[in-house]
Parts: sequence; C-alpha cells; structure tokens
Amino acid sequence: MSLRIGDTAPDFSADTTAGPINFHNWIGTQWAFFFSHPADFTPVCTTEMGRTAQLAEEFAARGVKPIGLSTDTVAEHVKWIKDVDDTQNTTLRFPIVADANLEIAKLYDMLHPNESETAAVRSVFIIDPNKKIRLTMTYPMSVGRNFDEILRVIDALQVGDKFKIATPADWVPGQNVIIPPSVADADAAKAFPQGFETIRPYLRTVKI
Repeated sequence: MSLRIGDTAPDFSADTTAGPINFHNWIGTQWAFFFSHPADFTPVCTTEMGRTAQLAEEFAARGVKPIGLSTDTVAEHVKWIKDVDDTQNTTLRFPIVADANLEIAKLYDMLHPNESETAAVRSVFIIDPNKKIRLTMTYPMSVGRNFDEILRVIDALQVGDKFKIATPADWVPGQNVIIPPSVADADAAKAFPQGFETIRPYLRTVKI
C-alpha cells in the first residue's frame, strides 16, 4: 500500500513492549513519530533506538510520541532493550511494535524487496493529532537516520500549522520563514504586524 502525505495513517491493533495498543487511540491528541527498523540485535538499529530514547525530552516538548516497529516479537524486543540501554547509556521507555507476521509492515509499505522481503527498511512517518501523515522518509538498511533532521521537520510542520507559513531550505527555529504566495500583501500585513521583507513578489520573509 502506497501512503502519501495527507493520507489518514492506517489504524491497527498490535502487541508492543508497552502492552497491546490501538494505534489511533494511542496517538490520542498528540503527534506521533512512527518508525521501523530492520531487526533487533543489529548495530545500526541499536544506535537509532538509543538516540530516540536519549531525545525523549525533545519529543515530549513538541507533543510527539515515538513508537518503533520491527518484524521481531515482543519477547525479542524486551531482551534487546536491555542491550540498547546498556550500550547507548539511556533508558528506552517508548513502545516498540511487534510485527512478526508482517501485517503492519505491509500496511505501511515498509518492506522493500530489493532490501529484504521479511525485514522492514528504515521508514519514518510523522503523524499529526488528526491522524494525517504529514511527512514520510525512507532510509536504506545500512544508513542510520539523522535525528536532528527529524526534530527539524517536526518543528517546521508545527510552526507552519500555527502561523500558516512555509519554511525555506535548511531552516531551523529562530530563522525567518516564508509567507506563501497565496497570501495577499494586505492580509500578510494583518497577520504579521511586525512587518515582512519582500525580496520578490513571490518571495516574502518574516521573523516570527
């Protein structure tokens, strides 16, 4: 199943390291960072799980709930978490979905046959409180994710929702944002009384 930005994230029920969940109910009114990894007890995945755990406060500050998935069992996840905690000097508290029958991996198109027919690639889904998919990223099995970028795009999405703006290349919080071309100058002046810079008629930036 091919999932696109703006689609409703497919709901599912599953066993996790935090007990059984219904995905949409688990998200509740928050955002979700839903990500898959190929397998427990593997090196790149261990560093990614550890980094997610280390960033718990950063995700919480943004109202984001991380949740992992692989095609291993809950029992395997639980054993592996001890290694993650020990080797990455952290405490992993977010749930990891067990998907040994591959149902959820197939539902979210996490199986790429040229990589593996039974293990998920490194998929990322950022899902908003309305259960809409707002961003997707896919990494090959051999490349660990950039968590600074994951946090950055969450910030960009949330700022965009709040102020109805767009963000330029390499934007980070605190930098100027872009007023969409669909917003007339008069409306922009009302929305941004602090003023904005017109570089071109289609390129206006503002500090928020």
